[in-house]
Amino acid sequence: MDQASTEMAAHYESGIEADRLSTWGQLEFIRTMEVLHRYLLGPPATVADVGGGPGAYAWPLAGEGYTVHLLDPMALHIEQAQAASPAFSDAELASARVGDARQLPWSDETIDVALLLGPLYHLTELEDRLAALSEARRILRPGGLLVAAAISRFASTYDGLGRGFVAEPEFRAIVERDVRDGQHRNPQRHPDWFTTAYFHHPDELEDEIRQSGLDIDALLAVEGPAGWLENLDWWLSDTARREALMETIARVESERSLLGASPHLLVIARKQ
Repeated sequence: MDQASTEMAAHYESGIEADRLSTWGQLEFIRTMEVLHRYLLGPPATVADVGGGPGAYAWPLAGEGYTVHLLDPMALHIEQAQAASPAFSDAELASARVGDARQLPWSDETIDVALLLGPLYHLTELEDRLAALSEARRILRPGGLLVAAAISRFASTYDGLGRGFVAEPEFRAIVERDVRDGQHRNPQRHPDWFTTAYFHHPDELEDEIRQSGLDIDALLAVEGPAGWLENLDWWLSDTARREALMETIARVESERSLLGASPHLLVIARKQ
């Protein structure tokens, strides 16, 4: 295991991903599910959730009737996904296994939907990201859908300003490199400064998808400007406010001048 992989493994071995999308990352989850419901083929379409962590998306989709295969490089995440089974008594995963996004276990043209909601920012080298995208394309049936997530090149700039991290010289050095070449590193291993990753410029994300031979349907902001709200719980705790928030984010989700201001991006693409 190389240094980057070792650092990422150490980050996730802490168990941080177990409830992230139901706590401080819940807006990311809500918006991602909203976009998935907009674009996905209906159940029982076959979904490969590649790098799907502890099953935050796999289980709800399985509960809706999709045939979901979960794959993640972390054994801990697969164990957590399997342990979550009792909470989804009316659903089951078709499979859950440890694996690598660059070498998928499924045969050619057997999958309707490939979700890459983590691999593109944890594969820090272009060659590896293109390998993962090529594998996703290989397993997709003609007309199949890819939904891939990326972290914005400018996420640490906004996060650092909002949370005061840019007052610290060590974090300013991290942000400088993030903006310069997208290579995010956390040599201090500060728990709030994420781990080794790659942060995409929106244009670059589109380029990588096209290089993989897929046709882009849409490039969308996930959280949009709302990703930096300090009072997010207030917005989400009331039905009317929540609807207003979702409507406001969706209105500018594809506005190119604002894409980089979103913590996360989603690209939706198809195999011809």
